[in-house]
Amino acid sequence: MGLISWLFDAQLVIGDQTVLWREIIGNLFGLVCALGGMRRKVWAWPVGIVGNLLLLTVFLGSVFNTPSAVTLLGQVGRQVMFIVVSVYGWVRWRQSRESNGVGVVPEWASPRQRALLVVALVGGTLVLTPVFRALGSYEPVWADAWIFTGSLLATYGMARGWVEFWLVWVAVDLVGVPLLVSAGFYASAFMYVFYGAFTLAGFFLWARMRRRDDAQTRLLEPPAVGVVSAPR
Repeated sequence: MGLISWLFDAQLVIGDQTVLWREIIGNLFGLVCALGGMRRKVWAWPVGIVGNLLLLTVFLGSVFNTPSAVTLLGQVGRQVMFIVVSVYGWVRWRQSRESNGVGVVPEWASPRQRALLVVALVGGTLVLTPVFRALGSYEPVWADAWIFTGSLLATYGMARGWVEFWLVWVAVDLVGVPLLVSAGFYASAFMYVFYGAFTLAGFFLWARMRRRDDAQTRLLEPPAVGVVSAPR
């Protein structure tokens, strides 16, 4: 109980700002998860789940009576969603490793899948904005809805092994930084800035792996043999 009590009470004071150590540690777990995901490590998923549980208590500020009494329902739902989808990703990546001995293989999403990602991101934001507003989420509510929807799609894309999931994270970070700063979650906002650069690096790394695999596949393919018609 001593560790749990410390996690709930410990704070870092920077000038006139107070940051919960739970927020810092939860985001560090998220960073380790992202690093593992970039390297296609199965352990990235359970590590991420631990960070999600910590951040869930942070964003329920009005429930846990933390220094910031703000409750970001999109961020709360985001952590719950992360846990659910992470279990799916954990199982899928373990199955991939058992089947090929390597793990998930990065793949480009098809044009149809890319279009569905864009439609789902915009449509999900439009649908959830009035719902979150009715539940009393922090303004601007559309930003909270955007972060929630984008996080869901990015996590699902990571579980499927789509290279484009990194770009969805970039879209989430661009909206998430100003929202978190305005709500007083400075540690999370700082991590979002770092994640923005990190996710771009992840995209280029996965894209390079995909191109390398495509080049190796072409080298292993037998040369095409032309069909010669018999003389008449």
